[in-house]
Amino acid sequence: MSRVLVVDDDPHLLRALRISLRAAGYDVVTAPDGTTALRQAAAAHPDVVVLDLGLPDLDGTEVLAGLRPWFTGPVLVLSARADSHDKVAALDAGADDYVTKPFDMAELLARLRAALRRGTAEPGQAQVVTDHFTVDLAAKQVTVDGVPVRLTPTEWALLSELVRNPGRLVGQRELLQAVWGPAYERETNYLRVYLAQLRRKLEPDPAHPRYLHTEPGMGYRFLKDPPARASQRQ
Repeated sequence: MSRVLVVDDDPHLLRALRISLRAAGYDVVTAPDGTTALRQAAAAHPDVVVLDLGLPDLDGTEVLAGLRPWFTGPVLVLSARADSHDKVAALDAGADDYVTKPFDMAELLARLRAALRRGTAEPGQAQVVTDHFTVDLAAKQVTVDGVPVRLTPTEWALLSELVRNPGRLVGQRELLQAVWGPAYERETNYLRVYLAQLRRKLEPDPAHPRYLHTEPGMGYRFLKDPPARASQRQ
């Protein structure tokens, strides 16, 4: 049974979420403010956090900042803030997904299931090793020649989606939905920006990527064991 920490200052919504999530088979812990949320996260060890941004004591992004140094599970933001700036700020601060209020409970449950799947390494796929870097899916860590490389939460989410599907073309829309959510299905410029950042951090020659390849107008492909002459400017 996965444990969910739900953080929201609306007592009626908190109660409704607790009832619905328990009915769906989750163990639920709740917090009405950011300070309590950080204390509950440390004490209850949740598998996933559902976090409102508009809390009475701390902003949700401050709670994210307090969680992310040690909490490696997924965080799903549930907020009335629908502005794209707020969404990008939350995702870059460490959120894994973003759902705006009012919301559909069936969609929220589906997002939770997807977040928990992404947060769990498949058997036999805990580590992806290339000649230049290693991706540890269980520890959420990347090393280049044995040296840890710091990735932003968004960079990690994008890289993990690709390395879990070695050799397969992952479509632009699929990546955008997985990393940023359905509201960003057309924001292909996000993919170009973040793939460029990943290449600078991981590729031996970022201008001629060996591992992270672009299929123009279609999507991206991770080649774990690329052919020697496969590098081309992308």
